Amino acid sequence: MNKTVLLLRTLLLSTSSVNLLKHSKDKKKKRRVILAYVGLFCLYGMLVGYSFAICLGYSVYGLTDSIPALCAVTISALAMIFTFFKVNGYLLNFKEYDMIMSLPFQPSTVAGCKFLYMYIKSLPWYLSISISMLAGYGVFAKPPVGTCIIWLILSLFIPVIPSLFASLLGFIIAKLSVGFKHKKAMQTILSLIFVLFCFSLRYIIEAFFRNGKIRETLESMSGSIKQAGKIYPPIQWFSETIVDGKISGGLLLAGVSILLFSLVFFYVGRSYRKINSALQSHRAKSDYRMTRQKSRSVIHAIVFKEFKRMTGSVVYMTNGAIGVIMAVLLGVITLIIGFNKVIAIVTNGAPVDGKMLQPAIPFVVYFLVGMMSTPAFTPSLEGKNYWIVRSLPIKKETLYRGKMLFNLYLTVPVMIFSVLCLCISAKVPRTETILDVILGIMLCCFSTAWGCACGVKHMRLDWENEVEVIKQGAAVALYMLPNMLVVMALVVLVVFLGLRMDRRVLSLIFIGITALLSLLSYLRVMALAKKE
Repeated sequence: MNKTVLLLRTLLLSTSSVNLLKHSKDKKKKRRVILAYVGLFCLYGMLVGYSFAICLGYSVYGLTDSIPALCAVTISALAMIFTFFKVNGYLLNFKEYDMIMSLPFQPSTVAGCKFLYMYIKSLPWYLSISISMLAGYGVFAKPPVGTCIIWLILSLFIPVIPSLFASLLGFIIAKLSVGFKHKKAMQTILSLIFVLFCFSLRYIIEAFFRNGKIRETLESMSGSIKQAGKIYPPIQWFSETIVDGKISGGLLLAGVSILLFSLVFFYVGRSYRKINSALQSHRAKSDYRMTRQKSRSVIHAIVFKEFKRMTGSVVYMTNGAIGVIMAVLLGVITLIIGFNKVIAIVTNGAPVDGKMLQPAIPFVVYFLVGMMSTPAFTPSLEGKNYWIVRSLPIKKETLYRGKMLFNLYLTVPVMIFSVLCLCISAKVPRTETILDVILGIMLCCFSTAWGCACGVKHMRLDWENEVEVIKQGAAVALYMLPNMLVVMALVVLVVFLGLRMDRRVLSLIFIGITALLSLLSYLRVMALAKKE
């Protein structure tokens, strides 16, 4: 068997939860696996419905031929972001590095295998978009069966090039960071800059076709996608193959993907061992002196431990702190350019009254600050060290209180700062501003307690890579999906109610509801801790 295939097969089998369903006799573990799969299929279903609806909109307005290019753009963007978030943890600085590198495999083989592992794990997301858009395209274009088969085959190659770019970029960032004394901090900073650029790219693109008419907007998007095909040829190759029947485009897409894969990992393999070893090493001070040790309470010692864990992990930082950083940027930008200007940018210039959106300010900030709750995955991050923690004279309730307190230290100051910036910019009266700040703090408390309840209930300690719990854990999915959907619905509800009742009364009502939900979530955490 080919060495890459052998190593890839071993990685997939060792990390697959299907093994638990087949061989485990623990019904609780089996139930968790089944629920995780149900949750994933719900997410896939939502993505399929959204992608199919977009294709129908394009077809209704006579833009059916732009659907293949739209499919290629969407998958490419998703692949680049997904891969970049996973590079640290899968391709670089992974936990089983010493074990794998001791096996008789070349560094380029290990790196290529790790890339293919990331690709296969993300493939269901890409295929969900591709199949749904193929269905939307087929309703109006009615392509022959051969074209549909070619579409599906080429869909396997579309995410390869952007994933290679993201992997190479992550590798270069790591290579540049190694030369600094605080290499992990520098790697985290460079990674966060790229992530923020990706999040802002949407508004940069939309700036080219802002108007209030659906047809003109879709036509502008179609033109922008075609222009993107000229800048990024794989989009054009895929579109030409499907729409015009040019097989040469499909052959180019497949051939260039395979060629770039070989070239990228030939380059990565040359210094792969050196970069990973440097990332996992620690610099020792030659002038170290023993000084007086600081004493902390148990809870604050846990908080400090979580802080060191976050700053020492690029994956933790880029996923756990990205919402907080975006909230700070939102507050600063709003204070500089004005509340109404920010609304105009976000709503594409729609005639929305800024005063009407004032009641939603705490929820808008919370959408970013509460994007991720660190206690949703930090209980699982203990991993195999969990039994060491259990052996210490620390109650589980105290351990979880410390983890929740760290999240409050991380989110509450940012929430207060951002809400004040938005309220000052929007010229919100003093009383309403105070109530908005209190509501924002209550939302942070709810996010912390609810996230910890999810993290303790769906704790996973048998992970081999921290990406599996920080990005792909059942606890994180259970926290993020309902939280984000409910917040979006609450923004609409608060704006609607704000036009019909006194805003101060509305804020007091939501403060009471959020405080009650926070208390119930906290009590749930304490109850789960006692059951362990």
